[in-house]
Amino acid sequence: MTSHSTPVPAPVPPHGARPRRLRTSRGEFAVVDVPPSAGAEERGVALLLPGFTGSKEDFALVQGPLAARGYRSVAVDGRGQHESDGPADDETAYAQAELARDVLAQAEALGGPVHLVGHSLGGQIARAAVLLDHSPFRSLTLVSSGPGRISVSQERRVKLLRDALAVMSMAECWEAILAMGPPEEVGGPARGIGGPEQLRRRWLGTEPAQLLATGRQLCAEPDRVAELAAVPLPFHVLSGARDDTWPVPDLDEMAVRLKAHRTVVDGAEHSPNVDAPEPTARALADFWDGLRPGGR
Repeated sequence: MTSHSTPVPAPVPPHGARPRRLRTSRGEFAVVDVPPSAGAEERGVALLLPGFTGSKEDFALVQGPLAARGYRSVAVDGRGQHESDGPADDETAYAQAELARDVLAQAEALGGPVHLVGHSLGGQIARAAVLLDHSPFRSLTLVSSGPGRISVSQERRVKLLRDALAVMSMAECWEAILAMGPPEEVGGPARGIGGPEQLRRRWLGTEPAQLLATGRQLCAEPDRVAELAAVPLPFHVLSGARDDTWPVPDLDEMAVRLKAHRTVVDGAEHSPNVDAPEPTARALADFWDGLRPGGR
């Protein structure tokens, strides 16, 4: 799920950024761990979950501004996603409940409670984790992640991808996607940060079973907003001003149902963390600051 434009060049990593393996009770996960900037008051820890066909690098442009505000951020590749291990063919490993338990283990490994942020598919996985156990979290921010299944137009993209993966390898699928046009327009990976070779590596590093299983989830996810609203956590719904995966009015309504803080980032589409990272990071930090004693 994506905005419609060319890839964003890879940024210079924030000072102190540490790519590493996060050891948890459910295995190791590839992360980029960015501490608060030198001299900044330490204000908390955020766990950042990427979307469908995405990766931890999708948060690279917000991690520096969050560090400047005093927040440690840990962006993670989920099971079978980019640099995190997972089975190539066993879709049961990627059932939503399994991915949600991974998130609980990640939060535990970070010493919780953490601010949880999920983009698109990552938001639905984050929601499932919170519904299993909200105690490891200080708040939940859903970034361009709606109340239920994705739009019909995006379901068609996911089906294109599923059909291709049924008859082609990941490498063959990548070449076919490039031959048809911009990847994000023809069922391929979301627009991401980095040049074509970096995006190709991300694609080839992701397990086909992960894409197949999570794609089905996106096309069948029920509306669980009422269930989530009963959880005693602060909520934040953040999106761009335009979104073709979940219509912005649906995100507005979801925020009302959750009694959530609502942010619409001007000039951004489905990936505000990529399209407009500075205002996105500012909105996240402002929300978290407001939850602190004496905050707004």
